[in-house]
Amino acid sequence: MKIALAQLNYHTGNFEDNTRQILDHIEKAKKEEANLVVFAELALTGYPPRDFLEFKEFLDECEASIYHIASHCIGITCILGAPSRNPLKKGKRLYNSAFVLADGKIQDVVHKALLPTYDIFDEYRYFEANKSFHCIEIEGHKIALTICEDLWNVGEDGLYGEVPMENLQKENPSLLINIAASPFSRDHIETRKNILQANCTSYGLPLLYLNHVGAQTELIFDGGSMAMNADGSIVDEMAYFNEEFKIYQFEEGALSQVGHDTSFLPEERIELIHDALVVGIRDYFDKLGFKKALLGSSGGIDSAVVLALASAALGAENVQAVLLPSRYSSDHSVEDAKQLSENLGNPYEIISIEKAFGAFEATLATQFEGRQPDITEENMQARSRGVILMAMSNKFGSILLNTSNKSENAVGYGTLYGDMCGGLSVIGDLYKTQVYELARFINREQEIIPNNIIEKAPSAELRPDQKDSDSLPDYTELDAILYQYIENRKGPKELISEGFDEALVRRIIRLVNLNEYKRFQTPPILRVSSKAFGMGRRMPIVAKYLQ
Repeated sequence: MKIALAQLNYHTGNFEDNTRQILDHIEKAKKEEANLVVFAELALTGYPPRDFLEFKEFLDECEASIYHIASHCIGITCILGAPSRNPLKKGKRLYNSAFVLADGKIQDVVHKALLPTYDIFDEYRYFEANKSFHCIEIEGHKIALTICEDLWNVGEDGLYGEVPMENLQKENPSLLINIAASPFSRDHIETRKNILQANCTSYGLPLLYLNHVGAQTELIFDGGSMAMNADGSIVDEMAYFNEEFKIYQFEEGALSQVGHDTSFLPEERIELIHDALVVGIRDYFDKLGFKKALLGSSGGIDSAVVLALASAALGAENVQAVLLPSRYSSDHSVEDAKQLSENLGNPYEIISIEKAFGAFEATLATQFEGRQPDITEENMQARSRGVILMAMSNKFGSILLNTSNKSENAVGYGTLYGDMCGGLSVIGDLYKTQVYELARFINREQEIIPNNIIEKAPSAELRPDQKDSDSLPDYTELDAILYQYIENRKGPKELISEGFDEALVRRIIRLVNLNEYKRFQTPPILRVSSKAFGMGRRMPIVAKYLQ
């Protein structure tokens, strides 16, 4: 049996385009004489469709699209991920389903049993969990068809009481197929491979695994679909961060490639992060229908990395850099920012904020009389920049890219409605130390980001001779504590017992918790870690615990 895997980039709620892509690849599979073509989890709607699933018209259109696609499945079988209505009065209204289409109609429907509700996932909000299991049969082969999380409850420390494969194995399938919507994070690929290999070896079955690719707002899907044999050996990996269509032969209980080369996972983790962020920017703009971006270019490391990433994603000619010097900006910062844009080939202009800042000072002179300048004046400068950048965004139809990093976001080292404004946060899930690592990767072949930007001490330049180190501990030390607290959820007692300074731990954790209200108002953050700020980390704003 010849099986085609179509690893595609879907657009949430865009039934017309998603259906067109699916039909195009059904026809492509027919031309390659495939018996079966497979599409990803919730391919028809895009993942995640979220509260669109609460609209009757959305579900009606989805259902109509399924029947339309089924009418083209003549001489080939198709597995397609889409929601289906629950016919029972009790329980959630929908299932997360895999439709089996052949001979012009729906032949079978398999429902997802394990519905994740952790981190960025919230599937039980919408879907009923499957409680009955059966294999499907295609071309005389019995197949255990599963949906993403259904394979993740393997081993002794499973998250769920149910193990779908234990039920499906009773029917003696000869092949395992898993359709997924598994988002990227920097440590997830290896974990995912281990889980899939554990299923192959535990049940003695070859596996075809198909994932989404592309970005949906803050979530980035890396693709990396693969074929494995029953011993867990990887027959083939599909492309990472790119669409791809491949065909595999299933014969005598084993999978093999058919007429294509193997794709390879990039060797460096930082390269994966780079590629993920480029895809995240590109798809955010493409799927919103925007072409141009702008950002405040300060001559610092954060804006430099964002500018380089945006230029790679959108084309340098479509990214406007705006240099916004103040009375405290150093000459070298302006020159560094200019040199960066000249290296990249993107347009830039210089707009001094002195008049705007001076006007705010004059307007508030009476109210502030007798009080010494403090962080208020620093924030007024940042907000002056925010007003100018948002005005340009409005006037010219460009999306403003936010340049705050995760370290700053964590401890509140940023100004609401100033440097924290924007339509998309590009590096908000990268700690400062990772931003430096990414800058060096961008410069791996030639000096794109001027070395002076990478080497100089970071500074907000909002007061004379200011350095980040005036307000924050060394980033290496700060990031180590933040990583353990945010990603690994270790409390102060655990961190102190591991050797971190007690006073520093308590100070940092207090800052993280006090600034939750700021992060609640930030733009969407492209997710590249296992615990990004935003939908995957839901902390109360008004709380006392751990402060």
